[in-house]
Amino acid sequence: MAEVLNFAAEPRERAGKGAARATRREGRVPGVIYGNKQEPIMISINPLELTKQLSTPGFFARVYEVNVDGGSHRVLARDLQLDPVTDRPIHVDFMQFSASTRLNIEVEVVFENEEECPGIRVGGVLNVVRHTIELRCAPDSIPEFLTADLAGLEIGDSINISAIDLPGDVQVTITDRDFTIATIAAPTIVEEVEDETDEDEEGLEGAEGAEGGEGGDAAGEDSEGSETEK
Repeated sequence: MAEVLNFAAEPRERAGKGAARATRREGRVPGVIYGNKQEPIMISINPLELTKQLSTPGFFARVYEVNVDGGSHRVLARDLQLDPVTDRPIHVDFMQFSASTRLNIEVEVVFENEEECPGIRVGGVLNVVRHTIELRCAPDSIPEFLTADLAGLEIGDSINISAIDLPGDVQVTITDRDFTIATIAAPTIVEEVEDETDEDEEGLEGAEGAEGGEGGDAAGEDSEGSETEK
């Protein structure tokens, strides 16, 4: 399970677009904490702190403990709005959860032991089919990432979901097949093709020259014949 991260937030008194714009004018990011049969809590967050969390992978798969006005709330990020021009966060939604909460979450796949993969050492390429896997689990059981071991794989081999170790209370949402996560593909070889066009042009030029020579000889023979008759 990933480490629970803490950060502070300040309460907001009002909801609505006007209040959110006012919060942004103050240099903070408006947000809301909802769920777990509790009243929504309007908050504002330091944009530097939020940007720091966004810069690391797994923002939506990480449990946060948000401290607001003396209270602590264990939450998951569920929605993030970005400015269409600057890409800066302008609103964030967090969901509280309980011990009985189960949810679907995308978790990143990390590939290890690439240096011990014979297929890659001889020029093969790691072809990643799925960079993330959708899991169903309790928020406190979300793994930080899933590990795929490349050691010993040859060109043509594949890694399926059955080869990934999952915690006991974590399930894959796709259960009807042993789907592929990655393969070791053969290297792409680009063969140089000779320019047949140039060869054809050279052949045509040679043929034209030969025909011209024969015509000249024929003309010469006719001239000689005319002189004889005279």
